[in-house]
Amino acid sequence: MAMTKDEMKKVVMAKNRDYTRLILVISASIFALFMIFALMNYTEQVDWSMKSLPHFDINEDGVIDERDPYGEDTNEDGIIDSRDVFDGYDSDDDGIPDQGQTPLQRFLNFLFIGLGFMLGPYAFYVSKKQADIEAIEKRLPDFLRDVAEAGRFGMTLADAIVVASSGRYGSLTPEIKKMAAQIEWGVPAGETLRLFAERIDTPLVNRVVTIVVKASDAGGSVADVLTMVAHDTKEEQLSQAEREIQMSTYLAVIYISFFVFLVTIIILNLTFLPKIRIAGTNVALAAEEAGIAGGVGGASLDVSSIPMIQIAFFLASMVHAVGDGIMAGVLQNGSIANGMKHSVILLVLGFLILTLV
Repeated sequence: MAMTKDEMKKVVMAKNRDYTRLILVISASIFALFMIFALMNYTEQVDWSMKSLPHFDINEDGVIDERDPYGEDTNEDGIIDSRDVFDGYDSDDDGIPDQGQTPLQRFLNFLFIGLGFMLGPYAFYVSKKQADIEAIEKRLPDFLRDVAEAGRFGMTLADAIVVASSGRYGSLTPEIKKMAAQIEWGVPAGETLRLFAERIDTPLVNRVVTIVVKASDAGGSVADVLTMVAHDTKEEQLSQAEREIQMSTYLAVIYISFFVFLVTIIILNLTFLPKIRIAGTNVALAAEEAGIAGGVGGASLDVSSIPMIQIAFFLASMVHAVGDGIMAGVLQNGSIANGMKHSVILLVLGFLILTLV
């Protein structure tokens, strides 16, 4: 079905818009804003903790007060057996935490949130572009075979492309219509194919177009060349699909290993470190009551480094998420940009799990 002049003009003038630069500028601006928030929290100008301080009515008088700074005697046997106050931060050194998280933890929170906003839009946009290109390349062998069949009936390459433009090729259809419109407006078939290769700009499309154009310029049976190229392209796509299926196993291993790492950290944060804190607190209290310096029997437990250990666990999880995601993308299809998508997914999941648990 022939297109009208207005339709052909719209197709010819239409360009594939690339928003990569705009997305990068906006993402960098958002990251800079979150870095300002991070520095404000680090310098204690504001307290935007991701965890709230728990408050309790300790003496059951109807008044909400802070939890005992040394812990709780849950079974009322005179021994402090619950975890220390809570994972808060004592900004005024009065013995009772008054901020939900330390300034360093709040800084890291906003740093990684900003990093997610910086990587996320770019990664998903590039991933969407790659998916669109893959959809176009997937139908390319069908288009080449149809052009070859038209060429066997004596049509020139230009006429065969115009005839094939009436077919349905999914995501490739708009590009074919664009080529047909350019040919009907007097653009040579070779130049039309070259412009098509510039718009898609992938190794596969560039190789196919180069072969077809050279065969057309050399004369002879272009149909045979098109058939051969279509067959080779299809075989390459099948091999690539098979490799991606095999790599999906490694992708699953990376995700599973990351969540195993997270579970290990959660177990340490919820069981091991609180027990160490309780033991250290009890030793310090016993030594204080007995008037013994340096602990009981010369033994003591320094629990002051526990918050830094928890921050180290959090930092390791976030770095683990970014690195594992990039590795997953490289293993899947050799693309670092696609890996950033996995990095953002792991970053968000890891951050939410460690913050909420």
